[in-house]
Amino acid sequence: MIIYGKQPVYYLIEKHPSKVKTVFVSKELDKKEYSRLMRMDFELKRIPDNAAQSMSKTGNHQGFLAEVDDLELYDLKDLSKPEFVLVLAGITDMGNMGAIIRSAYGLGIDAIVVTGVKHFQAENVVRSSAGAAYDMPIVHEHNLYDVMNELKLDGFTLYGATMDGEDIRHVKCTAKRALIMGNEAQGIPTRAIKKLDIAVSIEMANDFDSLNVSVASAILMDRMRN
Repeated sequence: MIIYGKQPVYYLIEKHPSKVKTVFVSKELDKKEYSRLMRMDFELKRIPDNAAQSMSKTGNHQGFLAEVDDLELYDLKDLSKPEFVLVLAGITDMGNMGAIIRSAYGLGIDAIVVTGVKHFQAENVVRSSAGAAYDMPIVHEHNLYDVMNELKLDGFTLYGATMDGEDIRHVKCTAKRALIMGNEAQGIPTRAIKKLDIAVSIEMANDFDSLNVSVASAILMDRMRN
């Protein structure tokens, strides 16, 4: 698959060079940088900007694109004894999803389960996560309720973000925990809320209805780490 943008391309070059097949550059590089890339195992190609624009589908490629191995997705049953799992229920904005994955990786979450999305847009997720998606075990399961049932059977306590949940600052989390975040518009489905063990929320200091889902996810993940 093709990814673009200097940060995700360089992340893979630094962290996962074996997954990089070809790097395309449409801007001048200084000699030292160009020589370093030339010494690596992948192919390095200069291309005109119009070709880069076409490959990135007019996205902001910043002069850097790469053909890389497909992102490996996991099966929930194959995860190695996770303790903290994040479940995304119907989040459709790939920018939000990528930002959440990036925060989850930085905060030490064991795995992310993406539900309610028919097609997982790996290229967009890799780019918007700045490459962190390659280091975060990601499971793609369509049915949220099957995932919740499986996690419950495996001994997880299910926490979910709702507007009227308990203030997360006052919640003592169990060792095996799963945080469920709903989509940008409706949040967690009502049927799923009824299956939660504990509904949690972020208490606002000022009168404001809600936070962006990626921001809220990062705050809740951080406060549930310990």
